[in-house]
Amino acid sequence: MAKVIASKKKNKALSQVPRAQVHVHASFNNTILTLTDMNGNTLAWSSAGHMGFKGPKKSTPFAASQVTENLVQKAQTFGVKEINVFSSGIGSGRDSAIRTLNSAGLNILSVKDVTPTPHNGCRARRPRRL
Repeated sequence: MAKVIASKKKNKALSQVPRAQVHVHASFNNTILTLTDMNGNTLAWSSAGHMGFKGPKKSTPFAASQVTENLVQKAQTFGVKEINVFSSGIGSGRDSAIRTLNSAGLNILSVKDVTPTPHNGCRARRPRRL
């Protein structure tokens, strides 16, 4: 006879975070948004692939706005009112995500572009000898 053990679900203590950060990673293939507290600890995330978009539709501005609305719903459970936005990447969903964050009722304190840029890059290959 198999013994059935009832598992107890622990209620997650949702801490109230009035000020948070939103990291927008917009690549050519996908748009990923991460909601973190001011220390950088992840609270929630969402991406175009997670929302059900497939293939080239993942990198569209419409997909980015849908992802942002999903993240804002998750942010409301934490009581987030003010955000700092850090955007990286050169995808088409970057501006759309920031506009949707603004229209969703969150107070945007700052927007910073943290896209990595090479400062001259790696050493070039040797010239080819013919």
